[in-house]
Amino acid sequence: MYKIVLVGVAGLMGTLARYWLSGWADERWGSAFPTGTLIVNLIGCLSIGFLFHATEEKYLTDPALRSAILVGFLGAFTTFSSFGIQTFNLLRDGEVFLASVNVLISNIAGLILVWTGYAFSRYW
Repeated sequence: MYKIVLVGVAGLMGTLARYWLSGWADERWGSAFPTGTLIVNLIGCLSIGFLFHATEEKYLTDPALRSAILVGFLGAFTTFSSFGIQTFNLLRDGEVFLASVNVLISNIAGLILVWTGYAFSRYW
């Protein structure tokens, strides 16, 4: 039960962090391109790469706390389903170039940032 509560509370915090950051980015740069979702996904990729290594191979971490961070907070913070629907909407609206840019940046930069976070954690 302890682990479930931790994951749930962390998930709430991740959801609220995503909501705030996405909203802030949309206010700052507009919503014609899903900048907020892109920023959240890239930060989430960097964070999960770093924390995955740090909590599994570097520091002894309570498994419940590790699940709360990786599954709860980051699972709720990253917005892959939002990415999917926003990219679909760009395609549906005929914005093939913007949809392609979103897919390429999210996937390529996301994977690079997961690797960077993981590598950074190994040497920290």
